[in-house]
Amino acid sequence: MLKTKTALLTILLAAPAFSPALAQESAAPAAAEEAASAAEEVSADTVLATVNGEAITLGHVIATRAALPEQYQALPDEVLFEGILEQLIQQTLLAQAIGELSHATELRLENERRALIAGEKLDEVMAEAITEEALQKLYDETYANAEPETEYNASHILVETREEAEALIQQLNDGADFATLAQEKSTGPSGPNGGKLGWFGKGMMVEPFEQAVMALEPGTIGQEPVQTQFGWHVIRLNETRDKPIPPLAEVAEELVQKLQDNAVEAALAKLLEGADVERADLDKIDPSLLRNDDLLK
Repeated sequence: MLKTKTALLTILLAAPAFSPALAQESAAPAAAEEAASAAEEVSADTVLATVNGEAITLGHVIATRAALPEQYQALPDEVLFEGILEQLIQQTLLAQAIGELSHATELRLENERRALIAGEKLDEVMAEAITEEALQKLYDETYANAEPETEYNASHILVETREEAEALIQQLNDGADFATLAQEKSTGPSGPNGGKLGWFGKGMMVEPFEQAVMALEPGTIGQEPVQTQFGWHVIRLNETRDKPIPPLAEVAEELVQKLQDNAVEAALAKLLEGADVERADLDKIDPSLLRNDDLLK
């Protein structure tokens, strides 16, 4: 039975089970040397099969393997190799038998070719953007030479009404223990922990709460309750600190992504600047036409 592209898993799983450990035990040194010698003689153009005169090469197999989903990549090479080659033979037979391509297929081939070539150019642009010097420079600009950001350590007691919050502030001013009142009165999830919220930076809390925290001096309690969508808050600012600067290794992935994004954006802007792009008047085109597959027939 012929298998489609989406049925490759069936081909692979139908192949005989393969044991890497058993293969290692049974492989003689001489056979290993022969395999290594043979590998030196092959290239991407080495023909593995011909179908009515049309060659299927090692390069075709490698390119197919590279595009497989991750779950297939872990399969033994022997299983993958045979499964992919069989798939390519069957695809070649089907392609030869179709005769004239449909308009839809021609368009999809054009799109796929365009996407593959564009993807190769993107890979080139992104690879060129990543150098040790560029990475260090962006790190210095983003972190090392940036103004230190303040972090806040605060506690709160959350209640339903302003009156309850005002009464709690009065008790605190009279010497009541903040953590004890939070455990007894707070309706928030931090109540059992004495109202402690831990460390947080700008933008991590809802705006009214954040503004109230930033207006306090460390060790003081806000004298006015603060209302948010969660209720009424009595706030104590425990302490502040400068946010620690992360080491380069910790943020390298984030910086690499930013370098790549910037490089792609700059490359596209340069290409657009030098290109002659003419756009049709889209006001005359009904956007719903993109769902009209009958136009491809």
